Amino acid sequence: MQRVERRATLPAAPDAVFAYLSDLDRLPEWQAGIVEARRTSDGPLATGATATVTRELMGQRVVAPLTVTTYEPPRRLGIGSEVSGVRVLATLDLAPAADGTSTDLAFAMEIRGSGFTAFMEPMIAGAAGGDIDASLARLAAVFAART
Repeated sequence: MQRVERRATLPAAPDAVFAYLSDLDRLPEWQAGIVEARRTSDGPLATGATATVTRELMGQRVVAPLTVTTYEPPRRLGIGSEVSGVRVLATLDLAPAADGTSTDLAFAMEIRGSGFTAFMEPMIAGAAGGDIDASLARLAAVFAART
């Protein structure tokens, strides 16, 4: 298992940041590598809700299923996926920043290969770190534009 985590402070309250992050249809706006997202379950977002995303990965388009694994507004959102024997769990932890108007965001990914894909974990983790950095930069831009 490989774990990658990055942190950022966003210029908006946790409620606003969580509402944006948990709108799965908006994933392509902020998550690097995702070019399309679509909810596949009905009803309000909750643990167990599902979606599919199309991701550009190493020059190819890959369709991946997503499942919300943790839904605790406005503190924590977890999303899991498995493609070709590689499981990824993304966790977004939000907390009020010291200034009282911003959000401290921790974005982590755990990558687990199974059997013959385990050797790919370090390579995938390296790419995930770059994607998280790019995603946090996009989020900072989105919320800076709103202030």
